[in-house]
Amino acid sequence: MNLDFTQAIEIAKNIYWVGMYLENDPFQCHPYFIENGNESILVDPGSMLEFDAVVKKINAISSMSAVKYIILHHQDPDLAASVPEMEKLIDRDDLQIITHSRMVPLVKHYMIKSDYYEIDKHQYKLDSNGLHLKFLTTPYCHSPGAFVTYEPSTKTLFSGDIFGGIEESWEFYAGDNYFEKAKQFHAEYMPSRDIFNYALSKIETLDINLIAPQHGSIIEKERITPLITQMKALECGLYIEEGYRNELIDTIEALKEKDLALLASLSELKEKEELLFQKAKMADMGEMIGNIAHQWRQPLAVNNTLISILKEKNERETLQADELSQKLKEMENSIQYMSRTIDDFMHFYHPNKEKITFSVSRVIEHALEITHPMLNKANIEIRFKSSDGFYVHGYMNEYMQVLISILTNAKDTLLYKEVKDAYIQIDLHEKDNNIVLKISDNAGGINEEHMHRIFDPYFTTKHKSMGTGLGLYISKMIIEKNMNGILSVENSKEGATFSITMEKANE
Repeated sequence: MNLDFTQAIEIAKNIYWVGMYLENDPFQCHPYFIENGNESILVDPGSMLEFDAVVKKINAISSMSAVKYIILHHQDPDLAASVPEMEKLIDRDDLQIITHSRMVPLVKHYMIKSDYYEIDKHQYKLDSNGLHLKFLTTPYCHSPGAFVTYEPSTKTLFSGDIFGGIEESWEFYAGDNYFEKAKQFHAEYMPSRDIFNYALSKIETLDINLIAPQHGSIIEKERITPLITQMKALECGLYIEEGYRNELIDTIEALKEKDLALLASLSELKEKEELLFQKAKMADMGEMIGNIAHQWRQPLAVNNTLISILKEKNERETLQADELSQKLKEMENSIQYMSRTIDDFMHFYHPNKEKITFSVSRVIEHALEITHPMLNKANIEIRFKSSDGFYVHGYMNEYMQVLISILTNAKDTLLYKEVKDAYIQIDLHEKDNNIVLKISDNAGGINEEHMHRIFDPYFTTKHKSMGTGLGLYISKMIIEKNMNGILSVENSKEGATFSITMEKANE
């Protein structure tokens, strides 16, 4: 194709190359002109080397006074140095320099007098006299505020430095071997493959018929996709420095080793947590079995006495029918009580498979029924006024496990300190769309030096015969890890106050 480079060359409808062919210069620079009546646009006008040629070509197409916008894709002199002289010829008060706000502090040193149209303050677009332009940021390719401009009607991309080439035998339109000519330029001017690929990933989402770079050759549609693919695999910037590349490889390998070690430690931690759960569960189960044994002792003794009475009277043939019926009824009531105790035990230790919405007040009542024998035996007064309407979403049985664990801790502490008129106060209220349950005692509180460790695994202030130190640790994991709530503790005037806070749920 024979082209006259002394004339403007139309590369798409109303879009012209207005540059200058520099013979034997591999670093060709290309300004472009978008003819749009009295709101025409000059793209990357270049340095003073091309000034006369650019002005001549624009005046042949239109007029310098028709230029309303000058696009500067970056701040380097090979692209922007001629702007002050261009301003004098254009001589318009409404002339605007389209660029990124990151580049304004730099391009102003050219003594530019026009106002700036900062793309990041205008939704990255320009609508002017029926022309619509879209701007895509390509940071650090090769300047912080770098960007490209897309004209959707002709599907033309003005790509600034991206897709530029260094060509000893310059071709206006890129040939099949253009990547070889672009490779050196990008390897040296793009800071890293990661940064370059980020820009390419934005560009390849566009429907492009033509790429018009500031350097190198114009790239037609059929060569765009293969070129982007080749560009993505290019080592550039820091990556072409052998020392950095080797250091980077070593760093990556070290990070991989750390990742593997971390995965192994996490797996080990998970196994340990499971063991802690099981151990805590077994400890709770032992305590619960003790409760059951205590609850069963009286009804078993009653039934044993009733059986002895019935057996004795039957042998003497003095057993009356109504008496037999009454004694059997008493035995039936005792057996039902024992059965309910077993149901409570099974219900407590059967895990919920999924979260449900439940009444906290009812869970408290159930927990107090289960713990009543041990609390009653310890002469501990329970202060709780039941009220409905406090609902949360979570694992009901696990919530009850936490409550029983806190009640058991309070009971042990009150007994250990031999507190007179011992009590446990349970309060339930709503605050900031959360349901807050507070369990307080009058055991004197937690020693301040132990407060920060109270939820640590295996930490306990009790004698080793009284606990494992896992109850509060497991309780905190249940509330915070399993149900996204908060379990906290503080000292009140008379003792310790544990608080369980969970988001309120609809009934």
